[in-house]
Amino acid sequence: MRIVALAGGIGGARFLRGLKDVVAPGDEITVIGNTGDDIHLFGLKVCPDLDTVMYTLGGGIHEEQGWGRSEESYAVKDELAAYGVGPSWFGLGDKDFATHIVRTQMLGAGYPLSAVTEALCDRWQPGVRLLPMSDDRVETHVRITDEQGTRAVHFQEYWVKLHAAVTAEAIIPVGADTAKPAPGVLEAIAAADVILLPPSNPVVSIGTILAVPGIRRAVAQAAAPVVGLSPIIGGAPVRGMADKVLAAVGVEATAEAVALHYGSDLIDGWLVDEADADAVAAVTAGGIRCLAVPLLMSDPAATAAMARAALDLAERVRA
Repeated sequence: MRIVALAGGIGGARFLRGLKDVVAPGDEITVIGNTGDDIHLFGLKVCPDLDTVMYTLGGGIHEEQGWGRSEESYAVKDELAAYGVGPSWFGLGDKDFATHIVRTQMLGAGYPLSAVTEALCDRWQPGVRLLPMSDDRVETHVRITDEQGTRAVHFQEYWVKLHAAVTAEAIIPVGADTAKPAPGVLEAIAAADVILLPPSNPVVSIGTILAVPGIRRAVAQAAAPVVGLSPIIGGAPVRGMADKVLAAVGVEATAEAVALHYGSDLIDGWLVDEADADAVAAVTAGGIRCLAVPLLMSDPAATAAMARAALDLAERVRA
């Protein structure tokens, strides 16, 4: 079976780990990763979502944080601070710096991001084919109004530095409208037997991937069933501050609203948590097959059960 998943960072990566646990030997998983969170820091190209997937599936992630490397140190960050060089709000560890140095050197030598990602994965062996959504530069920005006036800031600044404490007025995937899908992306979608939307942020993770011209259409027109999992449980995001960016695009932070935001033209099936079982009827009425199952990734077994439920729902849709 050929499975394609569109994934953001922590939630997507952890779901993918559970998915790997339930697929049969010989099944192929292709992950189309969000690059809208990418940022240039200290002269280096940093790809937070791609790296989180790579480290998580390759066994190098900091489990408690869900991002960055395990057993990390921060000597370089401390030295940069001693020189008065910022930004200080974005913490890169020493091991993580090595990844970004290699990536930046390869990009500088003319390799596209997709080839660089493949080379980095040669070390980590994540057990999936990890593709950036595009080789072109795309950055998600957020329009805010604060004491400095109305301005756009990089999503990382909004999320990490400002902690989403300022109202997000608009989400702008800068460069997405002229970007092209990376090599292999559209082909993988067309050849898929199942397409999954993990419980990643629907606006700035999966939404940014879908903003690249051709990708949403390819998913919507694919012969494979498309099944998503709600990142919202009981009216709140399981992790992070997805409710802040959902509000910016006029979507309520509910399992039902996120499903209808994706739309029946895109997804065929939707899983909500048992706490949101009352949303099943409304989602079904919107033309999307919906089931309520446990959706908290509390441990590996629970995560694997979620992945199995998504694949089972895909089979029901197919039938």
